[in-house]
Amino acid sequence: MHHHRLQRPMTALALILASGLSLAEESEEVLVTATRFSQANPRLAANVSVITREEIRTSPAATLPDLLRSRPGIEVRGLYGGLGIDATVDLRGFGEGAASNTLILLDGQRLNPIDSGAINWSAVPLESIERIEIIRGGGTVLYGDRASGGVVNIVTDRSGRRRLSAEATIGDFGYRGAQAHAAGGGNGASFNLFGQYRETDGFRRNSQQDQRAASGRVGLELAGRGELFADFAAFGDSNGLPGALFRAQYDSDPSQARFLRDYQTRDGYRLRPGVALELTSTLRLEAELAADHAKLRSFIPSGQYQDERDRDLDSLTPRLRWRHGLGALPSETVVGADFYHGQTEIASLSGFAGPNRQRGEQRSRAWYVQNITEAAPGLALTLGARAQRVRQEASDQAAGLSGETTRTRHAGEIGVAWQALPALRLYAKAGGVFRFANTDELFGFDPVTFLPLFRGDLRPQRGNNRELGADWRIGPSRLKATLYRLDLRDEIGFNATTFANENLPRTRRNGAELEGRFQPAAAWRLHASYTYQDPQFREGPDAGKTIPLAARHKGSVGATWLGGSWGTHGLTATYVGKRWYAGDTANVREQLPGYALLDYQASWSLARWTLTLKLLNAFNKRYAPFAGYSTFFNDYFYYPADPRSVFVGVRYDLQ
Repeated sequence: MHHHRLQRPMTALALILASGLSLAEESEEVLVTATRFSQANPRLAANVSVITREEIRTSPAATLPDLLRSRPGIEVRGLYGGLGIDATVDLRGFGEGAASNTLILLDGQRLNPIDSGAINWSAVPLESIERIEIIRGGGTVLYGDRASGGVVNIVTDRSGRRRLSAEATIGDFGYRGAQAHAAGGGNGASFNLFGQYRETDGFRRNSQQDQRAASGRVGLELAGRGELFADFAAFGDSNGLPGALFRAQYDSDPSQARFLRDYQTRDGYRLRPGVALELTSTLRLEAELAADHAKLRSFIPSGQYQDERDRDLDSLTPRLRWRHGLGALPSETVVGADFYHGQTEIASLSGFAGPNRQRGEQRSRAWYVQNITEAAPGLALTLGARAQRVRQEASDQAAGLSGETTRTRHAGEIGVAWQALPALRLYAKAGGVFRFANTDELFGFDPVTFLPLFRGDLRPQRGNNRELGADWRIGPSRLKATLYRLDLRDEIGFNATTFANENLPRTRRNGAELEGRFQPAAAWRLHASYTYQDPQFREGPDAGKTIPLAARHKGSVGATWLGGSWGTHGLTATYVGKRWYAGDTANVREQLPGYALLDYQASWSLARWTLTLKLLNAFNKRYAPFAGYSTFFNDYFYYPADPRSVFVGVRYDLQ
């Protein structure tokens, strides 16, 4: 695992930590994702990071995907910049397959669609977020399909504390934005309401974007025994599709567009009522019933094509937490079930092939159990298991094809966490991961006739994840280090030669993640991270080659100064190293250059008013988060990111 390459960054961070950190009383960290129940500092063997509300407010990031970009082990790739509508989050080097291997949750509810579509970031205003929890290295036992790289859980504000605020922002490239928040309650009832609108003309021609979202939560306490609640959201967005630029175009003018009239729209809603109830002093029940609907429309005059896609996902997710003992040993067991039913229907019209209708359906049933036992003072043992069964159907009206397949997968995990010293926690874990083909991947083409095929022969992806980690805390400062190895069989990926999804030869991902948070003085917050990852093919014609689009080196450093009357100032620098172009699994072409970004935010408060200034990509770096090589055009293609941008916002807090 190339441990010798990791000594210098680990030693450097350790010296920083030891060189002058303030000592303070450690506050307990409340987590949900680790056990699917909210509790303080669960003794779980896992690499867990939390982005707090304070960090969100002081970060220069303008979008939720940008906020994740500075965290270790995470790459973010968007096609059209701006509002991050199409951004993909990659945990632990999955490259082109990242969207299907990183599970994104909103208060524990899946945002990943059952097809290959993008995450609906529009439904999550930044103002609504209380914190973000990131578990790297597989969350399959608790969360199932698509968690091979890890889980990102966005936890919204549920407090109901009385608040009323409004904010307006303007910026470069015609950016305009507004958001509002109202919250309150009484007599056991509470509500939180959020509204957001953002639009931009875009850096490139035909790259205009807009986002609209209204969301909220209402809750009712049950005589101190629990709560009835309902989460809800309505959202919509639209954006132009200027297309990728070939190398000569990208080098001469990255603001141009290949397609001037292509665009897409998306709108939908989400409703999730639920209950949280203390059945006894040791037994707690939580359950949610959710309905998620989205309608997507694509208009592609450049290809004489248009389609309308309806996506629905219904779910029921009950679970129990039982706090008990194994003899004299403190122990806790979580047992639950996940029921999902998703459908996608596509009505398309092509100038070449005429009208068509495709349909995909997925029914998933899963049962899981996780137990954490304190085997000795400071020593916690985790055991878990999951069984999941998925039935999928797909049909194509014009081709006259239909098919169905049923697959079952199991996964287990074992982990141990040891509080070796008051300030030092060590952990080790091993567990299985899996994912099933999404509904889009069930459609393929015959490489000779190019006629549509049903790909029911795609085997579920499966593998094993192993980790060693350390978590060192001194007062408010913290240093974490993790070494991991993820071995996969039957990884599902796209073959650019055959233009088909298929099971790839065995792959392996070795890596190390370092993360440090320091507070050398009361007014200063410092953070630094470094990621080394080595994702490679282990077998087949590309054995020993690196998986495309995954950077081997990534890092970030940042500082926040709480300057009182001088304002609050935050600075973040992010580096992403060289990557192989998408599709170049043989690593025979040149590499996509790395890039470094510097972002800055400042805010000043006066009474109830707050003025905010953001400067993104301060050095005006030209870069492309996503780029590939086309064998059809025999040329490289790029999706340029936005250049330097300035935003100014004003906020008024009535309460």
